[in-house]
Amino acid sequence: VPNARALYLFPTKALAQDQKEELDAWMDTLPKDARVPVGVYDGDTSSSARPKVRRNARLIISNPDMLHTGILPHHTRWAEFFSNLQYVVIDEMHTYRGVFGSHVANLLRRLKRICGFYGVQPQFILTSATIANPVELAQKLIEEQVVLIDQDGAPRGPKHFLIYNPPVVNEDLGIRASVLQESVRLADDLLTYDVQTIIFGRARRTVEVMLNYLRDASAEPDTIRGYRSGYLPRQRREIEAGLRSGAVRAVVATNALELGIDIGGMGAAVLTGYPGSIAATWQQAGRAGRATDASLAVLVTSANPLDQFLARHPKYFFERSPEQALINPDNLLILLAHIRCAAFELPFKQGAHFGGVQAAQLLEFLQLLEEGQEVHQSGGKFFWMAEGYPAADISLRSASPDTVVLQARDERGWRVVGEVDAASAHWMVHPEAIYLHEGQAFHVEELDLDEHIARLKPTDAEYFTEPRSESEVALIDEHERADVEGGYKAQGEISITSQVVGYHKIEWFTHERLGVGEVDLPATELQTTGYWVALSETTIEGLREQGLWSSDINKYGANWTKQKAAARERDEYTCQNCGLVEDKEDGRAHDVHHKLPFRSFGGYEEANRLDNLTTLCPSCHRRAETVVRVRSGLSGLAFTLGHLAPLFLMCDVRDLGVHADPQSPLADMQPAVVVYDQTPAGIGFSERLYELHDEIMLRAMELVAACECTDGCPSCVGPGGEAGQGSKTETLAILRAMVGEMRRE
Repeated sequence: VPNARALYLFPTKALAQDQKEELDAWMDTLPKDARVPVGVYDGDTSSSARPKVRRNARLIISNPDMLHTGILPHHTRWAEFFSNLQYVVIDEMHTYRGVFGSHVANLLRRLKRICGFYGVQPQFILTSATIANPVELAQKLIEEQVVLIDQDGAPRGPKHFLIYNPPVVNEDLGIRASVLQESVRLADDLLTYDVQTIIFGRARRTVEVMLNYLRDASAEPDTIRGYRSGYLPRQRREIEAGLRSGAVRAVVATNALELGIDIGGMGAAVLTGYPGSIAATWQQAGRAGRATDASLAVLVTSANPLDQFLARHPKYFFERSPEQALINPDNLLILLAHIRCAAFELPFKQGAHFGGVQAAQLLEFLQLLEEGQEVHQSGGKFFWMAEGYPAADISLRSASPDTVVLQARDERGWRVVGEVDAASAHWMVHPEAIYLHEGQAFHVEELDLDEHIARLKPTDAEYFTEPRSESEVALIDEHERADVEGGYKAQGEISITSQVVGYHKIEWFTHERLGVGEVDLPATELQTTGYWVALSETTIEGLREQGLWSSDINKYGANWTKQKAAARERDEYTCQNCGLVEDKEDGRAHDVHHKLPFRSFGGYEEANRLDNLTTLCPSCHRRAETVVRVRSGLSGLAFTLGHLAPLFLMCDVRDLGVHADPQSPLADMQPAVVVYDQTPAGIGFSERLYELHDEIMLRAMELVAACECTDGCPSCVGPGGEAGQGSKTETLAILRAMVGEMRRE
């Protein structure tokens, strides 16, 4: 068709440029009258070139972010293109999951609405790496029926896939040899045998460190290159060409080379740490292998519990289908954001729908926006009336409309290096945090929540930080509940009130804890969805009988009231940490804290000695408790579930929150552990965990039982308390009860 147009969407600019070159090369092989003008329209397209691309290109290559902010809001400039749009190709569909995928589904609702305005119904073609639910994901993205084509006729040779677990170097602490150094050693061995190799690192900093190590060990350092975001397009094209020709013998890369950029076929792929999902692992491993030649892939596992689970259960990895990609286009915050964008692009008629959002529900949303004076109703239509265009203020990577700008200081002054959503700022860029941006480490000097600015400076710190937070959970609505071994499972809507009170310093690669720090930030509230498992009284009694339950509320003994009063009087009713004097008017007495945990003693008389007691204000007491707490089996269970759940959800560890409570309001004040979506209103993680409860508990038990540590480590239930014992034995007993082993015994 002479005037037909097509839109190709790729998740990254690098992949779009690569496919542009492929298409241009293919067009050159066709007769001139059969060639189709191809143009790239993304953030790198100059202002002067954009009108020419809109006017001349019949095949537009872009990405969701540019479609969101640069094309749909200005569709009148694209009238001829949209009037003739016949095909929309969505490549790497599996990357559109979680919050990002939920945004993209709404973006496609807006695209189809624009197409309807111009009188066209384009055909959608989606391509994906292997995932468990391609049809379901595709249908949720485009809200149409799809036909699955899963026959791969490409030639392939034999592939050897190894999972290598670095040796333990400290048995008591469960510390293993550095995953980074072991990956470099393996890559160096492969280069010795002249095997062209790609080494994948999780972050830019990791890539640069491994690149230096590998070049130092090589006789031909010029044949070893790095590849990551931040490299100029010219450098990237040069490296890609070198890989295809064989001039580059090794490349150390982030997941920027995970997607389908043409680099030929490597002889081997070394994966430094589990990439985060089975689908991504196979995608990275698939970069090794040229036609029918044999190839090798090696997954070098880190100390992370998820990595360690796969190292000890390789059959689970090789025999399991890749994860399900989950999205929730109707998440309230995300949906409302795109209804705003759609109203700016075209007025809504009364009775209209928005994709799968029916007319009655859409009308409620529009009336809500009308109350906020964002839209105006006239003549049976809702018109956008607020200033500016809303797409400019909405990130496709976050559910929160509010952001905190990250400013970094260097020798040239201050520069903006990125932004995070306001809800994540407390734990990502709190004061003293180590923040990673494109692999570069930054030390957070200040977080100004009023101005929405975090000020950073580059650092070469040999550690990263992990926030320490306190949470309170409240039940909004329980959706489902079912009895299971050892208790019951449930899922529903919950409210999480959280406060970041400090942080741990954790050494890179070994995960050894180097120290703690404190911060003072206000509490935040999150309404979301959660999955929780509650222990039955029968289970708890069985654990008590074995001496394997330490989560009972302390009973401080007959002399506690007297000793508490004596300690406060001795300390002159003043906090011994910050110097705050009790406020007699508010009636709130200071707390009295055990310097060594109460449970560390055989009886209350010894525990309650005055020399073991100190007076603390409520704030300081809360912080002190997080440092000297004896780690319980319940907290060990929370640690394990929080790190293992992403294996089943195709998500990052930070997409989930976890909370353990010996008297949980979600479970009628019984002990419970809740795993919840960090996204407001949730995107489906909790429902999926509820469905997979039995398998998750079994796999968690296998992970803890197989760990070689003595009493807890970063690879299973977490390290022991700073001044108390670990929780491995207790956690394992709870898990055995939850999978029925205690009862069978």
